[in-house]
Amino acid sequence: MEERTSIGMSASRLGRIDAAMQAYVDRGVFTGINTLVARRGKVVQTGHYGWRDREAKAPMTADTVFRLYSMTKPIVCTVLMTLFEEGRFTLVDPVAKFIPAFASVKVRTDDGSLVDSRWPMTVGDVLAHTSGLVYHFLGDSPVSQMYDKAAILRADVSLADAVNDLAQFPLAFHPGTRWKYSLGNDVVGRLIEVIAGKPLGEVLRERLFEPLDMPDTGYGVVEGKRDRLAAMYGRPDILLPGVTAPDCFSAWAQGANEKVDVSASYPVDKAEVFQRGGHGLFGTISDYFRFAQMLCNGGTLDGHRIIGRKTLELMHTNRIPEALLPLEIGGLPLMGYGFGLGSRVALDIAATNAPGSVGEFGWSGAAKTHYWVDPKEEIVALFMTQSMLSFDPLEMEMRALVYQALE
Repeated sequence: MEERTSIGMSASRLGRIDAAMQAYVDRGVFTGINTLVARRGKVVQTGHYGWRDREAKAPMTADTVFRLYSMTKPIVCTVLMTLFEEGRFTLVDPVAKFIPAFASVKVRTDDGSLVDSRWPMTVGDVLAHTSGLVYHFLGDSPVSQMYDKAAILRADVSLADAVNDLAQFPLAFHPGTRWKYSLGNDVVGRLIEVIAGKPLGEVLRERLFEPLDMPDTGYGVVEGKRDRLAAMYGRPDILLPGVTAPDCFSAWAQGANEKVDVSASYPVDKAEVFQRGGHGLFGTISDYFRFAQMLCNGGTLDGHRIIGRKTLELMHTNRIPEALLPLEIGGLPLMGYGFGLGSRVALDIAATNAPGSVGEFGWSGAAKTHYWVDPKEEIVALFMTQSMLSFDPLEMEMRALVYQALE
């Protein structure tokens, strides 16, 4: 008889994850990978494959620390919404109410002229990427190319100064009229600082990392933990000026997969100043699991209520009109997904081309970290590696491997 876990998953079929991840390592696609799968709050699979640092012969371990890149975003958005629950702002408040530099921001039209915004950029817009802001590395608008000179790309500039500088650039479109992956969540981070009256890292620690017991998550890495930091491999550093996603795609297609030094754009030793809302956090897979499991539980973990159940339902409900779907990032469509307040949300499982449930949510990072939460099946799943702008379909393969093990 096939072995079963106590929570409705096949142990032998979960074992297929090991073979699939090791194959990626053996082929040299990824140097090292960590995985974790849980159902109904119980961890049913963990795996550590390959090397944390291949050249140093340091193996991947359970306590390896990763640069989270855009998996910073769901954490920061969740913490802002804890302030929402205290009545400190509404989603329709103009961002300029809290960050006055945005009061006079213009919109760049298709003919290059600058016009007044039709309506203000709201807090909801920066959470949902409908703000008119863009990303420098996408290179898909004249405004994104202007961002190469933005202070936010410098690791030695404070979040306050970086966001005030960002407000000097025009918007790429009128807020609310398009969906564009963007620096909006960096504005979210600054909103937290203004509303809470404290540095972003301090607020995250007080409201999330300490109550959830996430000791290895934060900005920067203290000296005693730096030997656990995974080395970066892959393509050029996406956070540097002049580097675009198409450049990285071309390098990936040509087989580039070298060790990459990202210390200038994502430093371990500038935690006091290098705090961002869209990237910047370091953490382990076990720490991030605790955050994701809290979301799956409706806002609570081990007796600590972090955020309300209905607030999470609001965050993980699609806000993007059908006319603006499918979502696209750098020309690549996110078929079957909408977007809420900080995370994608599954709307059409057939269109996603992978198993799942309507209402599943999650996000990824530029260095191939990924998580998702399926509230219907009570599944939390994660993998982490450090591979800059990899276009290999590990996310879709991992989903198939997790869902095929369900009883």
